[in-house]
Amino acid sequence: MSTQPNDVTEPEPQPARRDIEDKLPRGIWVRLLVYIFAGHLVAGFIYLLFTLGASRG
Repeated sequence: MSTQPNDVTEPEPQPARRDIEDKLPRGIWVRLLVYIFAGHLVAGFIYLLFTLGASRG
């Protein structure tokens, strides 16, 4: 028998797996951007309605 230490080491955890878990899925980012865009569009339309209503009154 050999008294030398075993050169086999355990593999380290892959950092790519951790990155995937830390990031939000792409579908959520798309949905978030659509909701932000739509929200600003609705807010702009309401602002336009108030602006036009104030100028006619």
